Amino acid sequence: MAEAAAFEEQRGRLWGIAYRITGSVADADDAVQESWLRWERLPDGVAAEPRAYLTTTVSRICYDQLTSARARRECYVGIWLPEPVVGEAGPEDRVTLDESVGTAMLTVMERLTPAERTAFILHDIFAVPFPEIAEVVDRTPDAVRQLASRARRRVRDETPRRTVDRGEHRRAVDAFLTAVTGGDFEALLEILDPEVVWRSDGGGRVLAARLPVVGRAKVANFIEHLVRGFDPAANPLAVREVNGAPGLIVGIPETGSVAVYAFTVHHGRVTAIDASLNPEKLTHLSGGLLP
Repeated sequence: MAEAAAFEEQRGRLWGIAYRITGSVADADDAVQESWLRWERLPDGVAAEPRAYLTTTVSRICYDQLTSARARRECYVGIWLPEPVVGEAGPEDRVTLDESVGTAMLTVMERLTPAERTAFILHDIFAVPFPEIAEVVDRTPDAVRQLASRARRRVRDETPRRTVDRGEHRRAVDAFLTAVTGGDFEALLEILDPEVVWRSDGGGRVLAARLPVVGRAKVANFIEHLVRGFDPAANPLAVREVNGAPGLIVGIPETGSVAVYAFTVHHGRVTAIDASLNPEKLTHLSGGLLP
């Protein structure tokens, strides 16, 4: 049996690859577990380079998952957003955001083909050589190079501009929260970008806008309607790390679930708000995230 310690050394990296390829916490967990089962069955000494072997294994599993998920996502009710990764607020000594796992980038990568997405993530984010990626997507190294190049152009052109400064992002989220909880919609209008976009993912399970809401006035009016009668005692909320950047998590007593809000910030204003509301995509969130 292959050494368990060698797998554990790679576990975090494998999960990071799996989540970025699938956009799903559950699928990433499954892919890492399946990779472990395959690793466990290997005779000693078969995989001379555990890192390369495990990277190829988990990437192939996720590539197959993503390919089969495409049809399901095309039939998804409303807007599809990646399952959010939520944790405690980021440490103060971290000064930049993790763009590679940001909701904005993951949403853009959803528009790539499975092969383009896999090639881009493996090469541009995890520095996997093209010949190794070729084994994952069943292409030649030259074809993989072209896949990554096409994907890189789309990501560059379609990912919205955003700050990478954690302090600037946090200040915008705090200003948004203060305006909303204080009912100060003039302040809300001030913190929203003129072309701000609100996207809601309810998956047909809960009430949510099935099309994006675009523009400062429309988004502000939508939020005003949404928080009418908001009771902080019944709906606890907190600033938490959402996909590598400060975001919000709100308790929903009606469903016993939570709502997770990710923000894109540019030049001190909120340019996008992504609301994850589908309870089926939030079951992985552990307790203790709310006060």
